[in-house]
Amino acid sequence: MTEIVVRAPAKVNLLIRVLDRLPNGYHNLWSLMHTVDVFDLLRIRLNPDREGLALTCGDAPLPLDKGNLVYRAAELVLQRSEKSVGVDIELNKIIPMSAGLGGGSSDAAATLYGLTHLLGLNWTLSDLCEAGATLGSDIPFFFRAPCAVVQGWGQEVAPCYLKGERWVVLINPGFQIQTKWAYKQLASQRETVRPLSEFTERVGRELSISWEEVIGIMENDFEPPLFPFYPILGFIKDTLLSFGAQAALLSGSGATVFGIFRTQEEARQASTRLRRDTSWTIFDTPMGSTALPHDPFPVGSPSHISKV
Repeated sequence: MTEIVVRAPAKVNLLIRVLDRLPNGYHNLWSLMHTVDVFDLLRIRLNPDREGLALTCGDAPLPLDKGNLVYRAAELVLQRSEKSVGVDIELNKIIPMSAGLGGGSSDAAATLYGLTHLLGLNWTLSDLCEAGATLGSDIPFFFRAPCAVVQGWGQEVAPCYLKGERWVVLINPGFQIQTKWAYKQLASQRETVRPLSEFTERVGRELSISWEEVIGIMENDFEPPLFPFYPILGFIKDTLLSFGAQAALLSGSGATVFGIFRTQEEARQASTRLRRDTSWTIFDTPMGSTALPHDPFPVGSPSHISKV
């Protein structure tokens, strides 16, 4: 096998609490994260004609060197495996960038997973999580998806079973919010850090929850400091609720807002109305339901696209 295509899913934060600041500069988090069926695509090829990495990103305005998490992830695999081979990676971006959907982290996870399989390295999930944690805080989650409780600065990931099915409508208004700036606003505007609730402690122990329970506790600590800067985010949230969403929330540090719907029909009706009246980027899709990652397939086989 010299070439594979890997799908990298987006994620949403069904609950995110930002706690104290850690000695390493990261914030201590408690988050319930879930994948959604919106994917970037990565085509990874071994190139026998040269050594080193070559990354292309289509029309996406992304760096093609160490400034890109995909490049750094591939470089890490080659360094640890001590392989002197040529690797070509083509990234097709579908997930909006700097949108609170984890696209960059998911792309890095997909690269780690796809390239280790392509090179026959037989890394375990623990190996992948450890490598991912050295690159970025959200990356380990994507090896324990579709649903997990994420703590610390993202390196503590416990798979969680979420009972039932739901559809999600994602709305990105078209502007980016830088995570570092969002954390700065949060820190400057709050006086104390609220302790975790009994609910989060129970979920952390049992690692099982129903959608009915989730709907009642969804919250995001970034909403109070960010909504005054971007009133459109609150408007989108209220619009989703008025269109029948059981709950709506900012994902991560934004700027994507998502609504949870019981059925595909309800989600499609809401997204159709919104597409007709706005120029926002809108997805209606199932919540991610498949255990990830899947084994990749060589290109040319009947099923050549793998999820990570």
